[in-house]
Amino acid sequence: MNMELKAVRINIPQGSNIILGQSHFIKTVEDLFEIFVSAVPGIKFGIAFNEASGPCLVRREGNDAELIQAAAENIKAVGAGHTFLAILREAYPINVLNAVKMCQEVCSIYCATANPVEVVVAETEQGRGILGVIDGFSPKGVEGEEEVKRRKELLRQFSYKL
Repeated sequence: MNMELKAVRINIPQGSNIILGQSHFIKTVEDLFEIFVSAVPGIKFGIAFNEASGPCLVRREGNDAELIQAAAENIKAVGAGHTFLAILREAYPINVLNAVKMCQEVCSIYCATANPVEVVVAETEQGRGILGVIDGFSPKGVEGEEEVKRRKELLRQFSYKL
């Protein structure tokens, strides 16, 4: 059996975050839609899901045409069955991630980020599967006192800490 490894870059629209995961049923797009609209008032999002049987279509949903289109184009480029991509604006993954993980169709989350992302996929004659992701960049050092201070200020700026 032959297998080829590929890296697929996710094109994240400006000012957006993504959640990339694996799930097992086309119902995923509708359930994630309900999770997002009920979790954060004013959230803007697009969701796309690669169906892995039957017609093998990219299923899509959301409330923002640009984000729906971007999610569909990106997950189609990844090409791995039973995977989904949600692109969010006016909210952060932290606002919805626990609810997404509790969604009965969701099997796993590969990443939730605004960083540049490359998806490492394996391709065989049958199709593609995600092996992992490259989320952002490699560390350049260990934080010092000044970086600790800035980290804590940032968390308070976002109202994640008192």
